[in-house]
Amino acid sequence: MVGGGSIPMPGEISMAHNGVLFLDELPEFKRSALEVMRQPLEDGSVSISRARMSVSYPSRIMLVASMNPSPTGDWYDAADPAGASPSQMQRYLSKISGPMLDRIDLHIEVQKVSYDELSSKSKGESSAAIRQRVIQAREVQSKRFMGIDGVYCNAQMNTKMSRKICTLDDASSQMLKKAITSLGLSARAYDRILKVSRTIADLERSESIQSNHIAEAIQYRSLDREGWLG
Repeated sequence: MVGGGSIPMPGEISMAHNGVLFLDELPEFKRSALEVMRQPLEDGSVSISRARMSVSYPSRIMLVASMNPSPTGDWYDAADPAGASPSQMQRYLSKISGPMLDRIDLHIEVQKVSYDELSSKSKGESSAAIRQRVIQAREVQSKRFMGIDGVYCNAQMNTKMSRKICTLDDASSQMLKKAITSLGLSARAYDRILKVSRTIADLERSESIQSNHIAEAIQYRSLDREGWLG
């Protein structure tokens, strides 16, 4: 995943530099392979040391991962004797460590789609419209970080920069404090929420972060809160 060999070669995380690395069925990867990705995801580079040489490869990527809630692919259902048990689900999902989840900005739980939704002919927002909104938000961020070396978007801000740029009003600050305290979120999750809320505000062309932006960003931290399985 990160590379290696007697003559250090780049791994998948470096081959995907400035692009997207998609990991399907995340818990099926060896935990050791995932854990070694933690620092490269944080630093944007990976260092490989061998007896004869040391080399660093870039690894600034957009990591996208998917996983089922259990080995059978479904949630616990008491009416389904062939389904997964709560202990099986917990064991399967615990393959992904808290520190690894901390480094993923957005956690999205996708619910089962009903027949009515599948058969509906109604259309949502077009991809073209969404793309235009994203382009406009990136332009805002490019202007924000103009002249700052190595930072081009909100996700690349370090902790000091995010605390300076992502200022909150009293209502937003109290909401975030309550979430951190009641949900057991980490310091790294705090920084992720700040940056995501700033991006949500940019997508809405808002000059400042509002409490609704913080609330939405908090919803995207579902997998690393205490007792998320209930």
